[in-house]
Amino acid sequence: MSLLPLVAIAAPHNSYSWVNPSTASAINNPLTTVNDAASWTTTPTAVAVPVPTTTSGTVSTTPFTNVSTTASNSAVSPADTSLANNDTFIAELLVTAKAVDRINKFHNDASFKFDFKNPPAGTVAKGKGGFTVRSDRKAFPALIGTGGSMTVGFLGPCGFNTPHTHPRSTEFNLVTEGTLQTQFTLENKARTIHNTLATYQMTAFPQGALHTEFNPNCEPATFVAGFASEDPGVQQAAETFFGFDPDIVQAALGNDFTFEGKDVDKFRSLIPENVALGVESCLKKCGLR
Repeated sequence: MSLLPLVAIAAPHNSYSWVNPSTASAINNPLTTVNDAASWTTTPTAVAVPVPTTTSGTVSTTPFTNVSTTASNSAVSPADTSLANNDTFIAELLVTAKAVDRINKFHNDASFKFDFKNPPAGTVAKGKGGFTVRSDRKAFPALIGTGGSMTVGFLGPCGFNTPHTHPRSTEFNLVTEGTLQTQFTLENKARTIHNTLATYQMTAFPQGALHTEFNPNCEPATFVAGFASEDPGVQQAAETFFGFDPDIVQAALGNDFTFEGKDVDKFRSLIPENVALGVESCLKKCGLR
C-alpha cells in the first residue's frame, strides 16, 4: 500500500521582543508581563516547513522548503474569554453528565480557543525573571471533561521558576526556545534528577514531585507544560514553608537555628515572586548584577 505525498502547511510564526517593565528597554527577549505592563510586538518571519515525499511506501522528511508566512493576524478571530473565571457556568458544566450536552452549552466557537498572548485575568504569575500563563478549567472552561490543561512559561535571561509541586498531575515539560536546566526530587530518600534540556527536548516531573526550571543563558527560554489534569494545582515550596507558624518553622530548622517570630516575617518578605531571577553566576555573566 503506497502512501500519498504529504504537505505540511505552516502556521504564522512571529518573533517577539520583550520590554523589561523595570527599565522599559528591549532586551531581545520573547517575554511580556501580560495584561499590566509591556505588550507583545510581532514581526512575521519565514519558517522551514517539511514537505514529505514517498519512496517505496516510506515517508521522507526531506526536502525542506522555506515558506513565507504573510497571513494577517487580523484575519484570526480572538479567543472568547467571557466565560473564564465564571464559577456559576463552570459549576454547571461540572454536573452535566454527557459531553455533548456540555459542548452545546457553549454558544461561541471561540470559547474553545485560548490565547496565551492575551489570556484572561488571573492566569499570569510573573516576577523579575519572566512569567508563566496558566490555562486550566477555571481560566478555560472548555477543558472540562478533557482531563488535561497547559501552562506556557517565558523565562528571561537567568529566569528561575522557583521550586514547586503540582499536587494533582505529572508535568510534561517541553522546551520550545532556548535552554532549561531542570531538577526534581520525587520524595524523601529519592535522588535528585538533574537535566539540561535543549530546544524540543522534554522531561517529565512526576505528580507531587518538587521541581524547578532555570534558564542558564543570557537569551530567553520558553517552555510548554502539559498536565494530565484540568486542575493540576501548584504549590511554591518556600512560600508554603514560611507560611507556617514561626515555632513550627523553627522546629523544622532545628533547635540550633533560633530566631524570633518577626524574623519569619522578614524571611517571607525576601521570598521573590515566581518567576525569579537567579543564579548569582548567571546574573553576573548576563550583566544583571
